[in-house]
Amino acid sequence: MGSRSFGPRGLPPFIKAMLIANVVMFVAQLASPGMTRLLGLSPALFFRDFPNLLYQPITYMFLHGGIGHIFFNMFALWMFGTEIEYTWSSRRFGKFYILAGLSGAILTLIVKSGQVAPMIGASAAVYGVLIAYWMMFPQRTLYIYFMFPVKVKWAIPGMMIIGFLFSGGHVAHWAHLGGAIFALVYMKMDFRLSFLTRWLKGLRYKRQSAKLEKNRQKAEDVMKRVDSILDKINDVGIENLSKSERKFLEEASSRLSEKNIKD
Repeated sequence: MGSRSFGPRGLPPFIKAMLIANVVMFVAQLASPGMTRLLGLSPALFFRDFPNLLYQPITYMFLHGGIGHIFFNMFALWMFGTEIEYTWSSRRFGKFYILAGLSGAILTLIVKSGQVAPMIGASAAVYGVLIAYWMMFPQRTLYIYFMFPVKVKWAIPGMMIIGFLFSGGHVAHWAHLGGAIFALVYMKMDFRLSFLTRWLKGLRYKRQSAKLEKNRQKAEDVMKRVDSILDKINDVGIENLSKSERKFLEEASSRLSEKNIKD
């Protein structure tokens, strides 16, 4: 009997870098609490001091509000992001992760422009990862509390709904929504682009095939006429060929010579 493993195997490069970076920044926060106000995303301060705080939509996702906050974000990133990174590539997954986090920041800036309290956490980026996993592996089974098997297509939406309903008033729901919307659009566009790429390749193949068939038919027509002229030479002699037949024979011979040289 095969053994059941806990979580994904291995630690891909980008996720490893994110785990290290987030832990280092969390330790730095504990040593210097002022980092939260400096590097967290405060929409009111962002617009008031624009463009001096343009770094905040990036730096906010490397800060966390406590052990539980960083643990669950990094656990979800490892649990659901590992297979995506191995499936795509570290570079592509890294761009996706950062853009999901940025999308959460942008939506928060739009909707909560007057908010003074700094927003921190990698949750927007992690929500993007959850949506990507949900769309890529909907039939996978998750074991809730390590006991209850639930399909990914039901488990992840359920986790998000529970998180929204019971997370309290100090949670950046707009950031979560921004990360999730970005992932949904990204995945839909990726599927459409893949379909478009396949369609374009098929169209190009059909055009090339049609061109080859046209050239083949043209070559056959030329050889048929050449054979007809050669038969006439055998019957009545070359001196009885018309000017157009002589010219055609010379052109066909020239084309055949050029093709042999190229080959």
